[in-house]
Amino acid sequence: MTSINTNTSAMTALQSLSAINSSLDQTQNRISTGYRVGAASDNAAYWSIATTMRSDNKALGAVEDALGLGQAKVDVAYTGMEAAIDVTSEIKSKLLAALEPGVDKTKINSELTELKNQLSSIASSASFSGENWLQNSTATAAGTKNVVSSFNRDSGGNVSVGTIGLNVSSMTLIGTDDETLGLLTKDYDADQLLATPTTTPDNYRLIDVTGETTSATGTVIALASTTTDAQVNAMVRVVDKILSDMTTAASNLGASKSRMDIQSEFVSNLRNSIDKGVGTLVDADMTEESTRLKALQTQQQLGVQALSIANSSSQSVLSLFR
Repeated sequence: MTSINTNTSAMTALQSLSAINSSLDQTQNRISTGYRVGAASDNAAYWSIATTMRSDNKALGAVEDALGLGQAKVDVAYTGMEAAIDVTSEIKSKLLAALEPGVDKTKINSELTELKNQLSSIASSASFSGENWLQNSTATAAGTKNVVSSFNRDSGGNVSVGTIGLNVSSMTLIGTDDETLGLLTKDYDADQLLATPTTTPDNYRLIDVTGETTSATGTVIALASTTTDAQVNAMVRVVDKILSDMTTAASNLGASKSRMDIQSEFVSNLRNSIDKGVGTLVDADMTEESTRLKALQTQQQLGVQALSIANSSSQSVLSLFR
């Protein structure tokens, strides 16, 4: 039946064209944004996961930056510690040279003075971003410094921040306010370093600080013409102990640096994996979308043609009244 009031064919063609236009708009939006799921209305579950993981990935970016800052501080401290070990080893060699008969101890002491000044310069210069782990200018031990190393989210959605701790107290070389806090400024009992320790204290320290609040009581290592071989031997034992403590501190710094390097690489790889996972959920397949766009554009043209034909069919009714 043909009706001038209701054109069923035109209505069908219009509905089909509207559906095609809607699909075309969706495809064009995916191509322009690059996302298959760009809003919660596209796929609420995937959009929620992607939004959360993008946020976590930004947090991991901050963690990576914090690790980089921590690595820089460790590098600076390790460089200073390594240089200080070399200078202290030289001091030990000079003290051993003072045991040679006929050596002018006062001239060797001049060299020792310059080497000790160099140690002070190294400790004060090993600073990065306002932090110096080799020199403590406070009245309390430096304690543990924490470097942010991870951002974690458990199955319940609870988040936590992981850190790598470094015992800075054990690597402090000079205590400018409290001499007892520094490896180079605190007292060492030379007699306790003998194979058979004695009960009589014989305390020595390598560097003397001026203007400190709390002083160490040991004798500052220095040579004079009247210095005996027994005293030099005691100084050598103390310097050797200082070197041992500094070597331990350098080893701990090296271990911490190695862990930070591993963690930094892991965080970088983790961020890449999260980006890939999020992309799998929400990114559009551009090859597929471009193919669909061509097909929909063809369907749109055919739909327009079909609607035009359906609309023109009612015009043929007029010919019956002529």
